[in-house]
Amino acid sequence: MGYEYMSQEGYDKLVAELRHMETVELPQVRDAIAEARAQGDLSENFEYHAAKREQGRLLSRIRFKQRVLENARVIDTSARQSSGAVQLLSKVEITNLANNSRMTYTIASPHEANLREGKISIKSPIAQALLNKKAGDTIEVRVPAGLLKLRIESVG
Repeated sequence: MGYEYMSQEGYDKLVAELRHMETVELPQVRDAIAEARAQGDLSENFEYHAAKREQGRLLSRIRFKQRVLENARVIDTSARQSSGAVQLLSKVEITNLANNSRMTYTIASPHEANLREGKISIKSPIAQALLNKKAGDTIEVRVPAGLLKLRIESVG
């Protein structure tokens, strides 16, 4: 597994989610298991089996987040090189040349990608096409809907 680059905000959010799972959700599941076990016959006990399944799911989510954090590298946005080229955590304003609509996206790690917040994954086709390009460049991106022609207006 390679490094997972992310912002400090994304890292802190992951740490908080992991802490919540370990200190709130896991004890709740363990209580549910203990309660169901106290009801007796485990072979017919639906609550017990459901709680055990939930515990398994939760533990695998916890392990996944732990792995991501072990490989996380926080990018200091203040010290980023100001080459003007698009990179992780760049804020990019682009124009779709087909309909002249403008969009602004921030290139984010896959864990922080959230289209509603305007954060697109660095692994997405659009972000891949934008990487290392500069304001004024025109790029073409193959997307499920066809070919997008985009012009980079600014890189922040």
